[in-house]
Order: sequence, then C-alpha cells, then structure tokens
Amino acid sequence: MNERHAGAPGLVKEVTSLANPLVKDIKALAQKKFRDQQNAFMAEGLKLVIDALDLGWQIRTLVFAKAGRGNAAVEKVAARTVAAGGTVLEVSEKVLVAITRRDNPQMVVGVFSQKFLALMDIRADNGDVWVALDRVRDPGNLGTVIRTIDAVGAKGVILVGDTTDPFSVETVRATMGSIFAVPVAKATTEAFLAWRGGFSGLVAGTHLKGAVDYRSVDFSRGPVLLMMGNEQQGLPESLAASCDRLLRIPQAGRADSLNLAVATGIMLFEIRRGALKLEPIVDQQ
Repeated sequence: MNERHAGAPGLVKEVTSLANPLVKDIKALAQKKFRDQQNAFMAEGLKLVIDALDLGWQIRTLVFAKAGRGNAAVEKVAARTVAAGGTVLEVSEKVLVAITRRDNPQMVVGVFSQKFLALMDIRADNGDVWVALDRVRDPGNLGTVIRTIDAVGAKGVILVGDTTDPFSVETVRATMGSIFAVPVAKATTEAFLAWRGGFSGLVAGTHLKGAVDYRSVDFSRGPVLLMMGNEQQGLPESLAASCDRLLRIPQAGRADSLNLAVATGIMLFEIRRGALKLEPIVDQQ
C-alpha cells in the first residue's frame, strides 16, 4: 500500500492488494454480522456519497477507482472525507470489483456509519405520513418502499419485528440513495404496539379481510400511519387489531394479492392526495 498527497487535502492511500486489511473490512460489510459489529454499511456511486455528506451522514471510508484521479468531483468528495476524519482509498479495478461484487462497479464507494431513529423520538404532526412494515423479508421490497416514501414526501419507516436489514448492500442499492433521506426506526412488535397507543392520527392497514376500498377513505385529517404486512402472511392479528381501518385494494384479474412494494406505493400515492396535499408528480426515471 502506497500513500500520497492528492489534489484534495489529506492523505490518499493507494491499495492494489485484496489482502489489505482495510479492503477485507470493507468486503466484510456484505455480511450483516460484520455490519452490526462495525455499525457501518456501504453505498455505491458518487451522487449517493455526495447526497449522504450533504445530509450529514458520517463517512468512514471513501473508495475510488484509479480512473477517478484528477476528477474534480471525486477530489472534492475526498477532501470532504478527510475533513470529516475519514480515510480515502484509491484502488485498482480488481479491488473495486471485489468490494462491490459487481463486474462493472461504480467509480466511487462510501462506507458510512449506520443511523436509526429512536421510536420514542417520532412526533407525528398533521399532514405527516409514516409507514410501518411488519417482518419485511425481501431487501428489494424494503429498498423500493424507502425510495417511494422519499418520492411522496412521507416522513419515514418503522421496521417491526424481524425484518431484512435496511443497510444491506441490496437494500441500499434499491433505495437509489433514499436511505440517506428517509428516517428508519425499528422496534419489536410489543414496543411498536405500545408506541402506536400514543399515535393520535389514523392508523390504516391493508388486509385480505379489509372491507373498505382504499380509495374511499379520507386521509386529510391529522397524521397517518400506514401499516403493511409481511410478503407471505400479511398483517398478523395483533397488528391488524390495532388498525383503525383495514383496507383493500380491489383487483380485477386472477391475482389475489400484490407485491408488497407495489401495494405500499399505491397506498402512499392515494394517501398523498389527501394528507400531503402536494402537486401531482409527473417526472419519471
């Protein structure tokens, strides 16, 4: 490993070996037990790293490909990383492929400290929308829901019970950067139900037994908590019983259920029409 001064202030470490301890630590973040031990996670892409820094997330390590040397944007991010007390690594393509486990990796990877919102710190005001997900299993679903929460301007997500890790590589990728903009809380079912007892607004959940069409509900009064169940089992009885309304999304075809992320998106955009009172979204990517 070589060290040199870059255009950005501070020291950049050049790494070409997969055996380097820093590289091994970053690669280990692919496993949840190491993410938990280090209280860290990885995010790929220059824009995501910039967004995270702008939103106040703590960066521990910035990794960039040799091709990024001399790139003004990369050099600026490197300077911000050093100023924040982080480490900057310039690596070979072989190392970057090993870290990201992708054949065509992004030029920049950031390692950040995890951040959870305490359940007791959630204060729901009029117009606020929160989403509670019960035991969500699929990282793609969770990432897509977080991205949708960001898109509609809802306040955040509460993960209830044993859920997939919001800071896994797959989940972070699926959020497309929204992991840095959407507060995430987690709680046991018991702790969540105790907190729900103090929630002053409308608590609505989708359920196969739901008798109310989701389009017929007035979401414009007070805060809204949308409760969505596990991909296979839906809401358990304990959570369904805590809802003010159990809703259904009518379906015309042979399918008897919707993908969790799709169903959550449908609900959020309907809630958005009343509770969030924003102009229609027309931009698409």
